[in-house]
Amino acid sequence: MILFDTHAHFDAFADRAECQAALERAEAAGVRRILAVGGSPESNRAALKAAAEWPGRVFAAAGYDRDLAVSSPSLLELEAMLERPGVVALGEMGLDYHYHPDTVPAQRDLFASQLELARRRRLPVVVHSREADRDTLDLLREHVSAWRGDPRRIGVLHCFTGTAEFAKRLLDLGLMISFSGILTFPTRRRDPLREVARAVPADRLLIETDTPFLAPVPHRGKPNEPAWVVPVAETLAKIRDDTLVRIAHSTTANAETLFLGSRKDMP
Repeated sequence: MILFDTHAHFDAFADRAECQAALERAEAAGVRRILAVGGSPESNRAALKAAAEWPGRVFAAAGYDRDLAVSSPSLLELEAMLERPGVVALGEMGLDYHYHPDTVPAQRDLFASQLELARRRRLPVVVHSREADRDTLDLLREHVSAWRGDPRRIGVLHCFTGTAEFAKRLLDLGLMISFSGILTFPTRRRDPLREVARAVPADRLLIETDTPFLAPVPHRGKPNEPAWVVPVAETLAKIRDDTLVRIAHSTTANAETLFLGSRKDMP
């Protein structure tokens, strides 16, 4: 059984030894592939470094998240990052109107410019969206209409917490949907998120940790790490009345399709 953690921020690790230890725990848990995701200068550097140091086990995404919207980060520098070994996607990027309602126009501009870069490079995107469903969909719709790459490799909405309608519209655009440790959190009533997780087609599902955030049950309150994508997969299997082996197989295959395409440099 092989699992693929599709979203981890490697700047969470204090040094190489801490990173190596986390990778060893991941390997022991069956998590053989990890996407190290950027978004800030620190996380971009950490992702690029990890992909270079552990080729075939760690892959990288580089990008600028909504926190950088007002600082006008260099797209030329970002494009140069995409030339580095092991870089397979742009991200994370997107919109967050909960924490940053005052920067909405700048967020939209930064997101749109990175989507245009993804089209030119024919790379998938890792998208964040919070309280911004309409604008996220509008920009992704424009992106998809101009996309000339593999239709299976458009991108993913990471750490999905939205509605069934939002999920349906994302799926209609060709995106994949990724679930995090939030899926394992206890709920007192029928959980709409679990209903969405049950309904997403098997060939569009991904799983992630969002390391170091959102540690799943039974690890809540601790810094998250890639090995703990296992409880997410186990919970998803229960929700979908499926087996862990089948969930591992489908989510890993989906991640390989989205991020790795026809690459052959995998262990």
